[in-house]
Amino acid sequence: MNPANLVKKAPPNDLGVLLRHWRDVRGISQLDLSFNAGVSQRHISFIESGRSVPSRQMLMDIAQALDIPLRERNTLLLAAGYAPMYADAAWNAQEMQSVTNALGRMLRQHEPFPALVMDRYWNVLMTNDAAPRFFNCFIDMAARKGPRNMLHLVFDPDGMRPFVADWQTVADSLIQRVYRESVGRVIDDRTRELLDALRAYPNVQTGFEPGHPSVADASAAAMPVIPIGFVRNGYVMKYFSMVASVGTPQTIAAQELRLECMFPADDETEARHLEMLDAAPQSHR
Repeated sequence: MNPANLVKKAPPNDLGVLLRHWRDVRGISQLDLSFNAGVSQRHISFIESGRSVPSRQMLMDIAQALDIPLRERNTLLLAAGYAPMYADAAWNAQEMQSVTNALGRMLRQHEPFPALVMDRYWNVLMTNDAAPRFFNCFIDMAARKGPRNMLHLVFDPDGMRPFVADWQTVADSLIQRVYRESVGRVIDDRTRELLDALRAYPNVQTGFEPGHPSVADASAAAMPVIPIGFVRNGYVMKYFSMVASVGTPQTIAAQELRLECMFPADDETEARHLEMLDAAPQSHR
């Protein structure tokens, strides 16, 4: 069952349904949860049956033990009759300035290689100068309507897809990443809609599920990561990504931001990348 559907459809006071659901999602028994949260199994049973309402702190201890995302913790608090605890301001709100300033510094420091900041749905929020210049070497980014989404950019036959080497392996690995990197390892309604939209593109394997084997080519198999290759002038430029997130988020926006930095996977790609960007015009983002 889709967690987001349950959160949306559960009665406002049906805390027990939500907690049982999250235990099922995590595969944790009442006994295991009681040990991890420091709450007696009997008390957890009473909460789930509706015979007891936990204190605000106890509920947050349980949510922490279940690794429930901050957005869904607010839903739990409302179901128990408490006010939400975690601010849901925009990613670029004033209260997020220290985080966005830090992200801006990280983006600049990654020049001349592409780096970008995305939300939980892979929508691009910030980039360094190298990112649009890199993609403009393949397609006209100005012709694409916003908001820009990295997955749609790669899957779209009118986007980067014609330049992606070993397309099916890349498509499989990216969909795996959607599952693996979803906030709290939860596929909510909007993430599922995104996956459906990606699978709706021509010649995308539609039967993919988490755990499906993805076979890399022989050269990639010798590497510690599966690179993504972009074909330019008959040569495959290979890159891999490193992803960073806020370590101890206290707002929903902070938890859902993700910084992705692309690195050349070999020396020849690095040399060709620098040559390509030197010849590329400055881009206006």
